[in-house]
Amino acid sequence: MTKEIVLLKLGGSLITDKDTPYTPRLDKLKELAQEIKTVLDSRPELLLILGHGSGSFGHVAAKKYGTRNGLIDPKGLKRPLGSDAEYWKGFAEVRFQAAELNRYVMESFLNAGVPAISFPPSSSMVSKNRKVTHHNIMAIRKSMETHLLPVVYGDVAFDEALGGTILSTEDVFTFLVEQFSPARILLAGMEAGVWEDFPARTRLVKQIQLSDYEKMRAGIGGSASTDVTGGMKAKVEEMLALIQKTKGLTAQIFSAEESGFLERALRGENVGTLLTA
Repeated sequence: MTKEIVLLKLGGSLITDKDTPYTPRLDKLKELAQEIKTVLDSRPELLLILGHGSGSFGHVAAKKYGTRNGLIDPKGLKRPLGSDAEYWKGFAEVRFQAAELNRYVMESFLNAGVPAISFPPSSSMVSKNRKVTHHNIMAIRKSMETHLLPVVYGDVAFDEALGGTILSTEDVFTFLVEQFSPARILLAGMEAGVWEDFPARTRLVKQIQLSDYEKMRAGIGGSASTDVTGGMKAKVEEMLALIQKTKGLTAQIFSAEESGFLERALRGENVGTLLTA
């Protein structure tokens, strides 16, 4: 039986109420955990690593203390953030809030009968300019061998260049791709995928190839009008960079807001925008 490794991210906007700080969407988490269980039960060859965003939990404190920007700027000078103590107080608060949301996520898996185990980046990863440089990957390998579901998430980390920072789930995934060479990355959020006509949202781009995106960005050819903006642009470019470096890797950006979409994506269907080499 050929094993297939898949990295799945549940976006923060999907699992929390973005407009109300510290509010998990418990019914949604319950539904998503059940969909994941259904697929894992029927496909023992599927090895899943789950990641999730921070949504309305980590972002409030992170913004207040400027945690992601770090204590030290790119020139090696201390940022004018007030005292070091203030920065580290914020660092600890962001870590606490990220762990709070993770607890809700883990509880939903436990209740669904999925044996999951959490690997907080703050306790195991050190980065340099947000690129993971140190991590004991063996524990995640062992959990996969025993068919436990490893769970990572957006979290604070000590950083050799910045002092401290926040590693997004995508930052963590970038490191895990190098370690595990997965076949697929699935990014489940609220947005249906990449739109040709954002913000009107009437024409969904079903597939983006690396070469097409280069043309799209340069403004050449028929698909030049596709508007990949802001957060979505960063997400697409991050995924295409990983695809370029990793043989056979594809990524899919889709909405798991509608019941059953996550299950369909896990089974290999393109329910959003597929990114390929």
